Amino acid sequence: MLEWYWVLILIILALVIGGFIGFLITKKIVKKQLKENPPINEAQIRAMYMSMGRKPSESDIKRTMNAVKKGA
Repeated sequence: MLEWYWVLILIILALVIGGFIGFLITKKIVKKQLKENPPINEAQIRAMYMSMGRKPSESDIKRTMNAVKKGA
């Protein structure tokens, strides 16, 4: 018969392992979602520059996209 402390150790171990596996799965899903649906795209950056009264060059847009990607 299992002692009570072995049952407690098994429960804690199962919770830790389950939490770690859940974290890895969630991390993978979030990365995939961000890759498929980026939070900002070039058209949105272009619209942002235009709303500030400025016509953006392609280098401005690329520089802003790289800054957004580095921050994420």
